[in-house]
Amino acid sequence: MRTILLVVTLLYSSVMCAQNTIALPDIINYPKNLYKAGTQNWDVKQDSRGILYFANNEGLLVFDGTYWKKYKLPNETIIRSIAVTKDDRIYVGAQNEIGYFSPGKNGNLVYTSLNNLIPDNEKGFADVWDIVVCRDQLFFRSNRRIFHLNSGKISVYTSIDWNFIGCNKGEIIAHDYSKGYVTFRNGAWYPAPGFQVLPADAWVTAMVVLNNDSTLVVTNKHGLYLLTGNTVAPFRSPDIQLAAAKNIVAATVIDTDHIALATSLGGCFIINLKGILVQRLSKQDGLQNNNIQSILLDRNHNLWLGLDNGIDFIAYNNAIKHIFPDDQEHSAGYVSLVYKNDLYIGTSNGLYKAPLTGGKDISLSKSRFTLIPHSQGQVWNLAEVNGQLLMGHTDGAYLIKNNTAVSLDKTSGFWTFMPLYDIQPSPVMVTGTYNGINFYHYENGKFVNHDIHSHFESARYVAIDNNTIWVSHPYKGVYRINFNNGKPNYEVYKDHKGILSSNRNHLFKIKNRVVLTTDKGIFEYNPKAGDFERSAFFTDLFGQQKIQYLKEDDHGNIWFITGKKLGVADFSGTKPQLTNITELNDKIVGNGFEFIYPYDDNNVFVAGEEGFYLVNYAAYKSRQEVIPVLLRSVKVINKGDSLIYGGYNNLGKTVSDSVNNEPARISYALNSLHFEYASPVYGQQANLEYAYQLKGFETGWSEWSSKNEKDYTNLPPGSYTFLIKARKHGGEESAVTTYRFVILAPWYQSWWAQCFYLLAGLFIIYLLYKNQAKKFALQQQRHEEEQKRLQYLHQLEMEHNENEIIRLRNEKLESEIEHKNTELASSFMNLVQKGEVLTKIKEEFVKINKSAEKEKAPEDYKKIIRMLEEEKIKKDWDQFIVHFDKVHSDFFVSLKKHFPNLTPSELKLCAYLRLNLSTKEIAQIMNITIKSAELSRYRLRKKLQVPTEVSLFNFLLNFHSDKKEELHV
Repeated sequence: MRTILLVVTLLYSSVMCAQNTIALPDIINYPKNLYKAGTQNWDVKQDSRGILYFANNEGLLVFDGTYWKKYKLPNETIIRSIAVTKDDRIYVGAQNEIGYFSPGKNGNLVYTSLNNLIPDNEKGFADVWDIVVCRDQLFFRSNRRIFHLNSGKISVYTSIDWNFIGCNKGEIIAHDYSKGYVTFRNGAWYPAPGFQVLPADAWVTAMVVLNNDSTLVVTNKHGLYLLTGNTVAPFRSPDIQLAAAKNIVAATVIDTDHIALATSLGGCFIINLKGILVQRLSKQDGLQNNNIQSILLDRNHNLWLGLDNGIDFIAYNNAIKHIFPDDQEHSAGYVSLVYKNDLYIGTSNGLYKAPLTGGKDISLSKSRFTLIPHSQGQVWNLAEVNGQLLMGHTDGAYLIKNNTAVSLDKTSGFWTFMPLYDIQPSPVMVTGTYNGINFYHYENGKFVNHDIHSHFESARYVAIDNNTIWVSHPYKGVYRINFNNGKPNYEVYKDHKGILSSNRNHLFKIKNRVVLTTDKGIFEYNPKAGDFERSAFFTDLFGQQKIQYLKEDDHGNIWFITGKKLGVADFSGTKPQLTNITELNDKIVGNGFEFIYPYDDNNVFVAGEEGFYLVNYAAYKSRQEVIPVLLRSVKVINKGDSLIYGGYNNLGKTVSDSVNNEPARISYALNSLHFEYASPVYGQQANLEYAYQLKGFETGWSEWSSKNEKDYTNLPPGSYTFLIKARKHGGEESAVTTYRFVILAPWYQSWWAQCFYLLAGLFIIYLLYKNQAKKFALQQQRHEEEQKRLQYLHQLEMEHNENEIIRLRNEKLESEIEHKNTELASSFMNLVQKGEVLTKIKEEFVKINKSAEKEKAPEDYKKIIRMLEEEKIKKDWDQFIVHFDKVHSDFFVSLKKHFPNLTPSELKLCAYLRLNLSTKEIAQIMNITIKSAELSRYRLRKKLQVPTEVSLFNFLLNFHSDKKEELHV
């Protein structure tokens, strides 16, 4: 019996392994060389911001969607477990170490050890494998101890072996090797009711709360048990047993109906609450390996796997899944069609088919693609015409019958198949070939070619409107085919308006309109005008976008492709709403081979460069998540990348929530900054764009860019606010995250420096003033001295000049005096001569008088003699006075002033004495005897009161000089 069960299990396992879902969520691998840490990741948690934390062999590994950071513990041991509390404090358990990471002053994570709270006799423990947060209390489980942290104190509970701890609706449940499963109440452990049904060797690896009534108990090898109240019952199914056979190490609830089971041998199993395997993800499906150590459902309901070697992200909740019909080949997809509940996908390698197993979401159909025989090669088109499936192939046209490709026409490659008429069955089928248009008649359930064709160019794009066939060639133009006399005739469209472009001229039938898209816009055919006209409807809808592909779904929504970017114009509301499916940017097929197959709202197939993408549009619309943006770090450029801000504030929240905090104050020496930012929207990083602005330095927002960093160099002193926002390509913008900081003025511009400058300036002004005053005083002194010197020189010069003038004057005076003296001497000589002559005349008269008559003659003679004497004396004296005054000015005035009693004879005598004349000369001039002259001198001395020892000449000389100075003064 055991052998039979083993064989059945092995057969079921092989079938299940072979039949995974036809579409898989995208899986992103993060190998160790990318995150640059250890291989094993023992636990994974997420905080309220969306940041992820991994318990890694080399420490705490942090990931924000863009940047990886590693934080080592002080003892540099392996971190085995993580718990994130409501305040975003990150508790970790390692080898002989428990503690937590929290933001430091600069917003960087700082580790705080809790070992100091452990009693000394309980220290020295091994790995801490689990951390459980239950009712705001923390429990740390090592092999032999459970540490209970409550209200800042740690209590220790020992056992031979604690091999599990978990929280079930606020109640701690643990497994004690000696006591079994126990629950913790009021500081003591009690047996846990219901757990006795578990096998003795069952090792519980997880407890997952399903709802208010039930909890799923997960064991490693014995499958699942359902805990309801105090009852534990097995929850078995072949799929659960399949997962248990791969050793279940962790589990998490995905939604109300799905659970993810992580195994160490077989990857990840997704089961529903009926125990049925929904999807299995393993190395074959894109995981790095099948050995999973930890699992997390993030806040966007996607899965993270901590592997034995690496980290994997599963975009489980993404509305877009990937289909690889050719398994590992990943060839390009070109066409798809659901026909009779089978999905057909045409690729560059051939046509593949997979049965659909039911359900609205085709991606969850569990089946396997098989290659249709004889379809190898390039498949261009699939179409159902008159209930038959046709394949357009590079080798010709094929019918798909009985799971094989049957050749219909091999004359050319075939692009497309269309019924010419809107009746069923259509009597004529139009086909686009490499050479033009072929026509097939439908006769007796078969398509028959009567060699009716219209060959001109390759007919890649075909649209039929009222039995008129329009064909476009991407760069050779547009053709119209009409039926005259039952035969097709084509004509080349004449582009009078210049609407065609040199490439990308594509035709579509949208909303019963023939629509032509070119590089110059979107145009509609107007039957009344008989020409294409610019479409106001589509121009208003798409604006200036260059549309390359259009497809209308059953709800009237228009799917479009522009520049390898997918979007949809949704007409379900009051007005059209454009939605860009940015996740598929640059992943879809382009260059004229674009393809969209909107099967229904839950299943829209899009041809990709690798396989096909399946878009659940209904889910996509309902899951338009808010995009957060985080400032992750601020560093100083060229200063050893000094960290200024590490991505956390002192409350453990994002910087955008701390706008009331004081701005960071940054030294002027650190005024070149590097900003790093990220958006924790995992799996969509390639579709994110960022815009930034530095208020106080920039006046507006930057252009949108995929760059996650920005540098500013040499910022001047001032207050700044760095703003950052994010969006998906062309989508809704995130809230703005802000970071305020101040670049301090350099020390030479600080307030104290300015005060110093002010004081120094005042001191310098004072010194300048003092120096200037000193200089002024010195200059004044020098000026005064100079003035004195100049005055002295001037005085000397004046004196010199005056002396010179005096000398000149004296010379002149001396010259004049000499001249006057000469004249005086001449006059004096004249007087002397005259006196001598008169004397001689007198002597002669005396002689005559003696010889003449003695009575009469003597009287006349005496009279004549007296007259001669008087005349002589008068004239000679007058002339003498004139000359004497010119030489000796004011001489007589002074004498008369001081000696008014002098007689004229005495004044004359003074003059003769002033001329230093001898007594004899005086007697001769005065015509007196020498004795009389001496007597006159004696009388004059008396009047002048001149002592006998002083000569009259000296007295008169000095007297005249002194009196002349007095007169000048």
